[in-house]
Amino acid sequence: MLTSSTGNKGTTGRTGRPGESGEISTFKGQERALRAGRIGTPGLLLSVLAASAPLMVVAGVMVTTYQVMGIVGQPLLFVILGVVMALFSVGYAEMSRHVHNAGAFYAYIARGLGGTAGAGASFVALAAYSALQFGIYGIFGFEVSGLLGKHLGITVAWWVPALLGVALIGLLGALKIDLNAKVLGVLLAIEVVLIAVFDLAFAARPGPQGLSLHAFDPATLGGAGLGTALCFAVAAFVGFEQAPVYAEETSRPQTVVARVMFLAVGFVAVFFALSSWLVGVATGPDHVVATAGKEGPGLIFALTGPRLGGTFTDILHIFFVTGIFASMLSFHNVVARYAFAMGREGLLPAALGRTARTSGAPALGSLLQSVISLVVVAAFALTDRTPDGDPTTPVLKLFTWCGNVGALGVIVLMATASVAVIAFFVRRGAGRAQAGRLLAAGLAALALSTVLVYAVKDFGVLVSAEEGSALSWVLPGVIGLAAVIGLVYGRVLRARRPQVHARIGLGNEAFQLEKAASVPSPSTQARES
Repeated sequence: MLTSSTGNKGTTGRTGRPGESGEISTFKGQERALRAGRIGTPGLLLSVLAASAPLMVVAGVMVTTYQVMGIVGQPLLFVILGVVMALFSVGYAEMSRHVHNAGAFYAYIARGLGGTAGAGASFVALAAYSALQFGIYGIFGFEVSGLLGKHLGITVAWWVPALLGVALIGLLGALKIDLNAKVLGVLLAIEVVLIAVFDLAFAARPGPQGLSLHAFDPATLGGAGLGTALCFAVAAFVGFEQAPVYAEETSRPQTVVARVMFLAVGFVAVFFALSSWLVGVATGPDHVVATAGKEGPGLIFALTGPRLGGTFTDILHIFFVTGIFASMLSFHNVVARYAFAMGREGLLPAALGRTARTSGAPALGSLLQSVISLVVVAAFALTDRTPDGDPTTPVLKLFTWCGNVGALGVIVLMATASVAVIAFFVRRGAGRAQAGRLLAAGLAALALSTVLVYAVKDFGVLVSAEEGSALSWVLPGVIGLAAVIGLVYGRVLRARRPQVHARIGLGNEAFQLEKAASVPSPSTQARES
């Protein structure tokens, strides 16, 4: 560690003894480094898994896929996509060993495809993860409003709890990441236990066809809704790719990040494949599409009631909401760190690239995300003309629109990052040594690009837009616009501020290199003396 020659006080005004662990007093980028050693394998795993909101996926995404797409083979879909995500993780995890940056996706893309591509990816990442969080505020507000009306007889508009959620998430987002991980861990553990309980109940009391394995028959994947179902299933996996965002805050980033990604992918693939199969078992594979169409989002609760009783179903409703809250917090932390990384590298105002002195968290990035979330939720609230309890604005618009825009952006980033991984190692002469990993990255890029084509083509179906509706191109256009803005900005930086352009993707490393370059070498010092 470097210490100030004046002793107890460094350039940032913090006090401490020279050499004190964790203190870097004279380092130019002191406040531009996230606090290291805050989170280990368990905490990081819980943080990224919380983003997937298991109960929201089981009760929402799975049911919608059965209902709208009519794909009986949804369990097989999770298995197939689990393989694709594992292939993606092979190259992505290897990249995480070489690049530690809170801007994960865009940092990797910048290091592989250049600073301009990295700038484009940074704005796509900011737009995508922000959209995912905005959408979740909608379903959170709607569900909390419903619970208050059912159990307490209190009628409130959905946007009231949504705005309270924005405030609470903003407060937690400015605290230490290890505290956040504990909150996320408790909520996630409860969700997983509840899902395991009703999975076992479904297996113990199956529908008319018993414990049928029909859903794993490849023939069940046929149908016009396959492409769109793929997009829904990919959205269920979103979260595991966030692990590298916390690399700077882990104790051993070279091993922890990669380990967490593989554990998360394996857990999500197996857990969701098993759960979606047992949902089909509970109704009977031949009846699951019709039953989902009849019950809609209430399918899981309708199936658990007769098997586990009304009390369990009420508890399930409550923790369905806490799971949504955990997902909001997880996405908020990711967006705050992307804003921090972009501020540190000059892609956003430099003030965002500083951490809080007490918590080491990107407090200004967290505040910015909270303010934007407040504006978005307020905009949907002001334009809402539906009665209380009507899900049109909070669920069918805010949640569905923003959720699918965010998922589309993540697919774009994953496909591009896979290509960047190949370019990164080939340009460094490691193509032969990394041949197996690069092959996996290439296969992942091909598979993800196929899903991306389906997603853009069928985006109107994803957001339930009418045929010919402008939503079919306006909403995916948000991601396209973010990419164009980032790419143009990257070109401008390259022409007018090349030193900033060269820093894109380097993160805190750029400041270390800058300081090293400013320190005279021993030979220079000798000549000067």
